[in-house]
Amino acid sequence: MTNFHEYKDKYENLKMERTDSGILTVTMHTNSGSHIHTGKAHREFPDAFSEIARDRQNEVVIFTGAGEQWISHIDFSTVDDITKPMGWYAILTEARQLLYNFLDISVPVISVVNGAAPIHGEYALMADIILAAEDAYFQDNQHLSVGGGVVPADGVQILYPAAMGDVRGHYFLLTMQKLTAREALQIGMVNEIHPRDKLLKRANELAEQLLRLDPLTRRYTRLMFTRKLKRRVIDELSFDMGLEGLSIISSVQPKDS
Repeated sequence: MTNFHEYKDKYENLKMERTDSGILTVTMHTNSGSHIHTGKAHREFPDAFSEIARDRQNEVVIFTGAGEQWISHIDFSTVDDITKPMGWYAILTEARQLLYNFLDISVPVISVVNGAAPIHGEYALMADIILAAEDAYFQDNQHLSVGGGVVPADGVQILYPAAMGDVRGHYFLLTMQKLTAREALQIGMVNEIHPRDKLLKRANELAEQLLRLDPLTRRYTRLMFTRKLKRRVIDELSFDMGLEGLSIISSVQPKDS
């Protein structure tokens, strides 16, 4: 079991605030603005989610981003060389731990998608309730747009099809479809959409409603909801990211003339 005061200020790109009743709000950010994902953040997020999961004083978790974007962009200059075996092994290990540790949070999670989510929008899909800003959208623009394209794995291949159905999910990934918040609402991938400045208020209303449930009922329900996704992460992620790694190697090889 961890102590909130020991980890709440530990992570550079995660702001954490908790009410006396146990509602923990976790906000991704970079210098208080929209989050720029770095190699350091990729390394630290798994540890942060692990500490959140082990803290039994957390009763409901709200997960969101700062500014007008879910994640602004990835700073690839800070990431290990993923064309090298050890560089890709680090990314694979961190991705597996990040997803599994997030899913190991054993209290209800509410995701608040505060804006455009073309990068790691799948993080939001590990929640039990998903709210989105009216102008938000979902897309995976970081895989098939690279060179000749690389296999869209590292979680998107599990979480998007799980949220929208396999046929829609495969189309979404293969075409790099931009799915608006309203479209996501229509297909059941998002529960509610609101103006950005109303999102956190609504998330806290829902969190307060969840607090009225028996504490163990809340926890056991979350464990039930995450069981299948955790199994899929264990069974599928390493293999799928192996294919992604092979496609990265292929994409940087000289092409035959």
